[in-house]
Amino acid sequence: MSSIPARAFAVASATAVTAVGSVVGVASNSIAQPGDTRAAATDTTLLTDIPAGQQVEVQTAALTRQAEGQAVQADLSTKRNAERAAREAAAKTAIAKREAARKAAQEAETAAASPSVASLSAQGSYTVAQIQTIAQQMVPSGQWTCFSNIVNHESSWNYQAVNASSGAYGLFQALPGSKMSSVGADWRTNPATQIKWGLTYMNSSYGSPCQAWTFWQANHWY
Repeated sequence: MSSIPARAFAVASATAVTAVGSVVGVASNSIAQPGDTRAAATDTTLLTDIPAGQQVEVQTAALTRQAEGQAVQADLSTKRNAERAAREAAAKTAIAKREAARKAAQEAETAAASPSVASLSAQGSYTVAQIQTIAQQMVPSGQWTCFSNIVNHESSWNYQAVNASSGAYGLFQALPGSKMSSVGADWRTNPATQIKWGLTYMNSSYGSPCQAWTFWQANHWY
């Protein structure tokens, strides 16, 4: 196959879109703009200098360059989208980590302020004031009044109170009392164990001590 004249190759490279549009405009369904008439006419004249057998090569070269340019643009757009998605994902991850750290710090602070049952070792006997002090260390301040009201009505803060007819036991009159063993084996003698069990029961059954107290007021049991 003979080589393409230098003049024809320059036309194909420099004016690919215009030249191809002029020669195959019908196939591409493009609409010429008013300012394109002179350029189109000039380019068509130049292409007519190319032998008929080589015009297809020129058109193919022009279309190839155009497709390559479009592929480069598409690749750049894809990379930009990927980089933006990566930045957004990194920002979300950072926010999630900060939130997790904040919650962990808050939980650690709460745990430090509220001693565990293990740290509240049992002693021979407790006064009402001592039991209430233990409870205030374990019950959220906003729930204290409701919590205290229930204990007042159930046992008058007597951690060894026993219901003569039912056998219900302790500060919360658990029935049977042995269910408090889920918190500690010393449930009979350690008010801290009973308080933790009672608080857990109110939260799991009613949502909070105050919601438990609302139910108690309506039913006189909880």
